[in-house]
Amino acid sequence: MKTEISIVAAMTAATVISRFLPFWVFRGGRRTPPFVEFLGRTLPYATIGLLVVYCLKAPVFSLKERLAAGGGPDAEGIPELIAVLTVVFLHRWKKNSLLSIGLGTAVYMVLVQMVF
Repeated sequence: MKTEISIVAAMTAATVISRFLPFWVFRGGRRTPPFVEFLGRTLPYATIGLLVVYCLKAPVFSLKERLAAGGGPDAEGIPELIAVLTVVFLHRWKKNSLLSIGLGTAVYMVLVQMVF
């Protein structure tokens, strides 16, 4: 029980420090360093790219292994492909990240749970 409380306390402290530290470091009229501005512009895109690679690596590698073993493609990877196409279509149409990611996730979950 003490271990769980210690873990929760440490995670709470880390979360609070990470939320308040930028406001403490960059308080007042000081100019934000160019490197921090660069990170603010580039990290969101890098994070999305990392998530795309993480989510699609298993279907791509399993297809590659099946094809190398002489087998053919099956339905694995189809839900991911449909979900990615849904996100791309919705984002190009509505230009709303929350809508496109939310509905893309919902489409993927419905496909995985009910269709495939």
